[in-house]
Amino acid sequence: MQKVYFQKQRPDARLPYRATAESAGYDLAACMDGPVEVRPGETVMVHTGLVVLLPRGAAGMVYPRSGLAVKSGVTLPNCVGVIDSDYRGELMVPLFNHGGQTVTIFPGDRVAQLVVTPVLTPEVEEYPMDVPLPESGRGAGGFGSTGVHEGADDR
Repeated sequence: MQKVYFQKQRPDARLPYRATAESAGYDLAACMDGPVEVRPGETVMVHTGLVVLLPRGAAGMVYPRSGLAVKSGVTLPNCVGVIDSDYRGELMVPLFNHGGQTVTIFPGDRVAQLVVTPVLTPEVEEYPMDVPLPESGRGAGGFGSTGVHEGADDR
């Protein structure tokens, strides 16, 4: 079994944990000297006080906590943060307030979740411009092209 190691940079940092045995994500908690306000339309970087050592061939995906996003409109500005396995800096969580009210983040509040996932890093090779790509069932159809079914009302 592979392990993920976390090193506290501050004694009051909370090690990430999964809320249940089946939870995919490890909750990340704020670790600051005091509360931080996130005003409407503002992005604030929240410290976790942690450094992570991820297994080689894995990455940490930082996702918003759905409760924080739904209840207060505070989420990640970039939707998903990516932590490479060779990153050794402090884990920081950018929070953006989409709501209309200032939201206060307190030390110890769960602010995001970390999902550790395998990463493929295939070799990149240029495909010749004069050779057609193999056919597929989808073809060149873009966004929404697979959602219309025969007989469906497409309004």
